[in-house]
Amino acid sequence: MKSLYLTKRFFIALALVATGFVVAFFLPSLLQPMRVALGMLTTFTLLDLLLLYAPGSNGAGQVFGRRVMGDKLANGSDNDLAIYLENSYRFPVSVETIDEIPHQFQRRDVLFRSSLKAGETGIIRYQLRPVKRGEYQFGALNVFAASPIGLVRRRFRYGQDQMVPVYPSFLQMRQYELLAISNRLTEVGVKRIRRVGHSLEFEQVRPYVPGDDPRAINWKATARRTDASGDTLIVNHFQDERAQQVYSLIDKGRVMRMPFQGLSLLDYAINAALVVSNIAIIKHDKAGLITFSDRLGALLPADRRGGHMLKILEVLYKQRTKYLETDYELLYTNVKAKIRQRSLLILYTNFETLNGMQRQLPYLRRLAKDHLLLVVFFENTELRHYLDAPARTTEEVYNQTISEKFAQEKRQIVRELQRYGIHALLTAPEHLTVNTLNRYLEFKARGLI
Repeated sequence: MKSLYLTKRFFIALALVATGFVVAFFLPSLLQPMRVALGMLTTFTLLDLLLLYAPGSNGAGQVFGRRVMGDKLANGSDNDLAIYLENSYRFPVSVETIDEIPHQFQRRDVLFRSSLKAGETGIIRYQLRPVKRGEYQFGALNVFAASPIGLVRRRFRYGQDQMVPVYPSFLQMRQYELLAISNRLTEVGVKRIRRVGHSLEFEQVRPYVPGDDPRAINWKATARRTDASGDTLIVNHFQDERAQQVYSLIDKGRVMRMPFQGLSLLDYAINAALVVSNIAIIKHDKAGLITFSDRLGALLPADRRGGHMLKILEVLYKQRTKYLETDYELLYTNVKAKIRQRSLLILYTNFETLNGMQRQLPYLRRLAKDHLLLVVFFENTELRHYLDAPARTTEEVYNQTISEKFAQEKRQIVRELQRYGIHALLTAPEHLTVNTLNRYLEFKARGLI
């Protein structure tokens, strides 16, 4: 009986019959029709039960359900899930499917209505967007089937209890990887940057095509080609310098706990670091990782061998924010000791005030002395509501003034860092990956790394 549920149609019919009996108390002529109606309701209910619960053969008499998903989910991305349904009854059924998703999603709308013909298979597709890394527990899949009579529903419960880890957004990483391989990064906002001068590594000679730099013409090779087969110009082709080290330095202190659109700044930084590291390896550079707060976290030396991205992914999955103040002196000491080759250091952190940045400025200057340092920190996009809205009351004027002060201070931090030769990037959290990738490609085009 635990699988038996009466439908809304049954209760409406029962209410109408009960109302008829009440009216029949005053109009005795309605008593007999109401008895007939009650008998019909009882008969149809029993027939409905027989259709849904009658034992079948060869698996007949059920609606099968199965949830299909990956072995892990991507944090901050829309993950595709599917529910496969199969009707083995000999008649069409209407189906309500409820998936018991993890409590972290805080959703109560994962209910899907569909209909299946006899012997038909259906697929329900939906998406989930986690905003925290960690372990997510999925429960059972509940399938409620009703016959064409529709007075009773039978529940089929498929125990698909499953723990699924939520990793940094490998879906975003794969998207950028495919676009980078096919030279289509401009589709996601990555700028096509004009190369300044030549890199130092010669690759090959090739025929001249319109648009090539005339200064790259190899006149000796052109002369030999002219003597042999014609008058085609030959140019030298240079490639980017390879095997440069790119380190992502991720601050795990209290300043990175601030959430935007459900995702913490640390998770934005982790997703961006994963993408930039992968693109760096595709560009034949080496990617490394350092996480830190009041103490040193993970330190993964720069490399580009097979399987290195899996190591980065596993390390980033385990990172958690701390409530304590970040120790930049500790960061500088470890970078000085562990990274001997000049490298690009992309520091993901957050400075809310100029004074907060100036306390760390001596260590940032020392890092920039030995390496190419890019400090990435975040705009407070929540302030945009106050900055863009018209101020009509004294309170709104006050809020707008304070918001402008905070925004101005962020811009002043950028200027102060640039004054000491430190590259700075102030970005909205949702644009972090694209903007950081643009700066990395700009540095390569300018030959800074």
